[in-house]
Amino acid sequence: MSELSEPNTLAEVVRAQAEARGDEIVFEFEGRITTFAQFDAHTNQIAHALKASGVQPRERVAYLGKNSDIYFELLLGAIKANVVMAPVNWRLAGPEIAFIVEDCKAAILFVGPEFVDQVRGLKDQLPGVRHIITTEGGAPEWTDVAKWRDAQPKDDPQVQIDPADIAIQLYTSGTTGKPKGAMLSHANFLSLVRAGKDSTPEWNKWSTDDVSLVAMPVFHIGGSGWGVIGIYHGAKGVVAREFDPTKVLDFFEHAKITKLFMVPAAMQFVVRQPRAREIDFSRLKYMLYGASPIPAALLKECIEVFKCGFVQMYGMTETTGTIVALPPEDHVEGLERMRSAGKALPGVELAILDPDGNRLPPRQVGEIATRSGSNMVGYWNLPEATKRTIDGDNWLRTGDAGYMDEDGYLYIHDRIKDMIISGGENIYPAEVESAICDHPDVAEVAVVGVPDDQWGEAVKAVVVMKPGKEATSQDIISFTRSRIAGYKTPKSIDFIPALPRNASGKILRRNLRDPYWTGKDRQVN
Repeated sequence: MSELSEPNTLAEVVRAQAEARGDEIVFEFEGRITTFAQFDAHTNQIAHALKASGVQPRERVAYLGKNSDIYFELLLGAIKANVVMAPVNWRLAGPEIAFIVEDCKAAILFVGPEFVDQVRGLKDQLPGVRHIITTEGGAPEWTDVAKWRDAQPKDDPQVQIDPADIAIQLYTSGTTGKPKGAMLSHANFLSLVRAGKDSTPEWNKWSTDDVSLVAMPVFHIGGSGWGVIGIYHGAKGVVAREFDPTKVLDFFEHAKITKLFMVPAAMQFVVRQPRAREIDFSRLKYMLYGASPIPAALLKECIEVFKCGFVQMYGMTETTGTIVALPPEDHVEGLERMRSAGKALPGVELAILDPDGNRLPPRQVGEIATRSGSNMVGYWNLPEATKRTIDGDNWLRTGDAGYMDEDGYLYIHDRIKDMIISGGENIYPAEVESAICDHPDVAEVAVVGVPDDQWGEAVKAVVVMKPGKEATSQDIISFTRSRIAGYKTPKSIDFIPALPRNASGKILRRNLRDPYWTGKDRQVN
C-alpha cells in the first residue's frame, strides 16, 4: 500500500487491491480461482444482498463452516455493509454452537456443507436467525450463497464505515463456561501494520509474489487474521478447507507456498509424514508458529526438514493476534532467547505486573499486560468482563504469567488463569467441569492440563464419585463428549476419594497439576 492509498478500513483494502492487482489471484480454493477484481465485485454483491435481506449496519451474521474462499467473500462483504461476521467453531457441540449464534443475535447463519444436517437439528434452538444460507448447497429448503449473491449488482455499496467500527467478532472460550465474543475493529487490524511499516523486519515483509497458505481454521484469529493480512499485502492465498497434513504437503509441492502460520501440533503432524523428507521446500521463506509453546526437539526437527526461517509468535484473540515475535536470527540452539516468546512488535508495549498492578523489574515473574492499538474493543455485551481484562489506560491483562529479561525478551512461565492449550485450542476447566458435573453419579471434579507430546497439553479430569457410585473413565468421557466439543473432552480420568482444598474450601488445582509437570522448566508444554 502506498502512502496515498493508505486504507482506514478493511473495505478500503479490498477496493485498493482490486485497483492495483485486479487480474492477479487473491484466493485459490480447490481449483477455483478468484482475482482481486472478482473478489471486489463479489464482496460488493454480498453487501447489497445483506441489505436486501434486511440486515442492518452493525448487526451480526454467523458462519458455521470450514475454510473456503466463500468465507472470505462473506467476511469482507459483510464488512462493506458494516455488518459484523461471527465465525463459529465447527468443532463445538450443538448446544455450544446454538449459544454463540444466539448470543451474537445473528440475523443470518451461513452454513457449510458438512454442517447442514446439524443445523437442521438445531434450527428450533435458533429463534433469532431470520435466514439460513448454504455456502455449497445441500439443502433445497434454504437459499444457496451463489444464487443469493449473484442476484445483486456489482457496484460499490458505498456504506459509511468508521475505523472504530467492528470488523469481526471472534468467540473465545469462557472462564465461566460460556464463550465470549471478542470485538475486533478495523483500526485493530490495521494498527500493527501501520506501527511497523517504517521498521518492518525482513520476516514480516510481504511481496506480491508471496503465496500464503491459509490452513488454520477461520474461527481463530490465526485463520481469519492470516487471510486478511494476505489480502492487505496483495498476496495470493491458497485456502485449505481444513488442516490435513498430507494435503498440506501437496500445497507445498504444487502451490509453491512461501509463508504460512501453523500451530505446533500441526507442524508435528506435517513433519512426521514420510513424504516430508521428499518435498522441495525451496520456495518456503518463513514458517510462523504460535498459539501454544513448541517442544525444543520438534522445533529442531522442523528446522532441519523445512530449511526456512522460523518465527515464534505470541498473541491472543483479544490482541488481534500477534504482539510478540521471536525472529529467525534468535532461533539458535543453546541460545537462552530460544526459550523466549520474543520481543514486542513495533507499536506494542509490554509490562509485567504484580497482583496490585505495579510493574516488576526484569526476571521477576508476574502477569503479562500489553497495550497497543490492536487491543480489542471489548467483549460483546459483557462490560464487566471487558473491564476486568482492559483497564482505563487500555492495558490488557493476558492472564499469562511470565517475565522479561534485560533486553525486553518475553518468557512465558505459566498461566495465571487455569486455561489449557491443546493443539492451539483454548480450553477452560470451568467448561469441562460443568459438563462432567451433569453426570448423575459424579460428586465433584477438577480439570487440569497435563503434558502431551502430540498436542502440547491434554485435558485430564480428576473425579470424585458419589458414595456407592462407580464409573469407568470411558463412561465419563463418553458422557462429556455429548455435551461439549471433542477437543475439550478429557483424554484421561483419575478417580480419587476427595479433592484437595485449602482452609477456605478452594480446590488446590496446582496440587493436582504439578506432579504431571515434574522435570519441566515451565508449566506450559
